[in-house]
Amino acid sequence: MTDADAAPAPAPRAKALKPRDAATLILVDRQPGGARVLMGKRNPRSRFMPGKFVFPGGAVEPADRRMSIAGPLDEIVEQKLLLRTGRSSADYARGLALAAIRETFEETGLAVGVTDHGAPEAAPNAAWREFAATGVFPALDGVDFLARAITPPGRPRRFDARFFIADAVAIGREVLDVVHPEAELVELVWTPMAQALELDIPHITRLVLGDLAQLASGPADRFRARPFYRELRGKFLREAL
Repeated sequence: MTDADAAPAPAPRAKALKPRDAATLILVDRQPGGARVLMGKRNPRSRFMPGKFVFPGGAVEPADRRMSIAGPLDEIVEQKLLLRTGRSSADYARGLALAAIRETFEETGLAVGVTDHGAPEAAPNAAWREFAATGVFPALDGVDFLARAITPPGRPRRFDARFFIADAVAIGREVLDVVHPEAELVELVWTPMAQALELDIPHITRLVLGDLAQLASGPADRFRARPFYRELRGKFLREAL
């Protein structure tokens, strides 16, 4: 058999990108007529999910682990965050939650934390110094962990995202004019969960809204299993943490 007769060798498969740790914060405003959640519309010119409505969030930065806090994560929340990560450090779990708070501040101007501790005396980078300048001390004791999701292989960007929840009463300060036509988020809306499903939202956001609705429908349970969404060998999975 000649070389010409041989079948062409299969093209090598591209190596999947390693997901980057990311965190998202779902702010819930509990009203007598029903709870509302904060969502932002991404800039239509963005290369990543243009025009979609999302919860504020983004990638975890190394400095997030080093930011001071006024209140620690609940012990059970911390344990759940560390499951299936190969990590055992409380600083790692804390960094995930703090990233959600920092990203929310950067994208919306809302500083989540307490105002009766004074401003943090030191901040590990410029983003956290801007947060500290509001006089808000980030606190994690009121932050819960709702769900985790890993972007499927083959996408140009992949994240290992944790979705956190905090009550809107935890908003200590608001910096104005952060949301505008040239910003990452061009619009903010407080919307009932049912109406949020009618917005142009990513698939994972739709799933997480369902998880949030299920959580809101029952009694509070710190020990509950948290959903973990991922794709394995082409099959989409919903596992439990």
